[in-house]
Amino acid sequence: MTTLRARARVRAPELHGAGGWLNTGGKPLSLAALRGRIVLLDFWTFCCINCLHVIEELRALEARYADVLVNIGVHSPKFPHEADHAALAAAVERYEVHHPVLDDPELHTWRQYAVRAWPTLVVIDPEGYVVSVAAGEGHADALDRLIAELAAEHRARGTLRTGDGPYVPPAAPATALRFPGGVTGTPAGTLLVADTGHHSLVELATDGETVLRRIGTGERGRADGGPDEASFAEPQGLTRLPSAVAATVGYDVVVADTVNHLLRGVRLSDGTVTTVADLAAALAGATTVTGPVPPVPSPWDVAWWDARLVVAAAGVHLLLGVDPRTGRTELLAGTTVEGLKDGPALDGWLAQPSGLAAAGDRLWIADAETSALRWLERDPVGGYTIHTAVGEGLFDFGHADGPAATARFQHPLGVTALPDGGVAVLDTYNGAVRRYDPQAGTVRTLATDLAEPVAAVLERGDLVVVESAAHRLTRPVAPGTMREITAPARRTARPPAEVAAGSLTLAVVFEPAPGQRLDDRYGPSTRLQVSASPPELLREGAGDSVELTRRLVFAQDVPEGVLHVTAQAASCDAGVEHPACHVSRQDWGVPVRVRSGGPDRLALMLRGLDPATT
Repeated sequence: MTTLRARARVRAPELHGAGGWLNTGGKPLSLAALRGRIVLLDFWTFCCINCLHVIEELRALEARYADVLVNIGVHSPKFPHEADHAALAAAVERYEVHHPVLDDPELHTWRQYAVRAWPTLVVIDPEGYVVSVAAGEGHADALDRLIAELAAEHRARGTLRTGDGPYVPPAAPATALRFPGGVTGTPAGTLLVADTGHHSLVELATDGETVLRRIGTGERGRADGGPDEASFAEPQGLTRLPSAVAATVGYDVVVADTVNHLLRGVRLSDGTVTTVADLAAALAGATTVTGPVPPVPSPWDVAWWDARLVVAAAGVHLLLGVDPRTGRTELLAGTTVEGLKDGPALDGWLAQPSGLAAAGDRLWIADAETSALRWLERDPVGGYTIHTAVGEGLFDFGHADGPAATARFQHPLGVTALPDGGVAVLDTYNGAVRRYDPQAGTVRTLATDLAEPVAAVLERGDLVVVESAAHRLTRPVAPGTMREITAPARRTARPPAEVAAGSLTLAVVFEPAPGQRLDDRYGPSTRLQVSASPPELLREGAGDSVELTRRLVFAQDVPEGVLHVTAQAASCDAGVEHPACHVSRQDWGVPVRVRSGGPDRLALMLRGLDPATT
């Protein structure tokens, strides 16, 4: 990121959103009224795990620069459910967003800023000019340097205004559960619930309402210890271990402690919590075919399958295997590229896997960002293969029953194996419980009008469902209620990029942060990977390279598709003996429309400003 002293200055477009504002006490904000402050726009959508990572990254900057920086979240929805203002308000509370949020359901401000990806960060200086754009996560250090530089520059020029920001916290509600994220049964017949919004676990009686005990302080943290000492950070899925394994390791339940990137073990006899695995540390040195794995796994669910714990690492689009007896962690499926691709598991693509359910030889997966139901199974040569039962791609969704080929979900977050061999899918953004029949290859609806169902467990023949946005457990499925809903398949209304029918230059823009430079002492500092869905979309240009600019040739007989681009760049401190280095990485899934006479250049901002427009 750099300032614009040597460039044409670009005035930041004003902020407009049909949904209005959150976290401002009902008052609208404008960039004109914020003149004199540094403004950071965070374009996000609440289904996006990378966006949630950025919210966490920005907390320290918000505190450090509270008197000069105004952080504004611009919510630009991917799915129709996210365009609902009440759902957004719940998400802002759920993820503890402590800055103003503009609700932009029609993507007006998104278009004004020519955004291509969630998340995207835009820095605006105190005089109202755009000084940098960054896509993806991992930019906290660069932002820190840029904000410090801007503050010093504009303080010296007399154009910096300090003071309190416009954030107004909403009233804090009081409920026994707050945005619960997972549930499992105990040997005693009770229910253990991940009370995500309260950063704790709650044991409930069989009625699903009576609180028997709490495990955890209720404050964000990562401490082990007894039930009054231990702490979590937004725990989600949990699973019971087989009794023989539990006896060996000394705990009964494993919890996906999502924001801490940990697996935690809970001994039910006394509520003691221990750390089972630090997944971020395990990934920090890992490599795959796409290069270094960013250490932000965000485990969303965990299941016991194939004699190990399987972790849905939503933040890096992977499935991980953990043996609690040895502590060994291994990669089971995925490449970190976000998408839907079947076949050998280590070459396949996942997209924010969020729910897991073991059923004999199969592990069922709720693959949220592709609105898909998928499964993993062993292949004859000892590895794993990934398959898709229902789902089409990153931008395809809906609420349609019938044959699996045409059935659609909308961002499902949970899945539960049923005794008859069927699979219950917690179809979160449709507010429904659906049933997939593997034998018939069909989908039917079991229940509707639920408030973000995210998980379920079978208890005495009943399906106990976690209604996260209603802060409760329910039993919404009655015998004989299965029905079929007929509705058209839908696609995300994100505007596609127009591209030329023929040759096009793809340019990924990256600028090191102030005081840093690209460092190739130990090899290339940049990497670019390009592919397409369908593959026939690209005649030339697919594959890997170390250059961030690539010539692409699109097929003239494939009118539209999705361009998958992964870019990363390593920049290190300049002029020091032992420089600290930082890797910036982003995956883009860019919907494109091929047309004669279309633009012959497509710029994607990893970090910096496009020289072609400044």
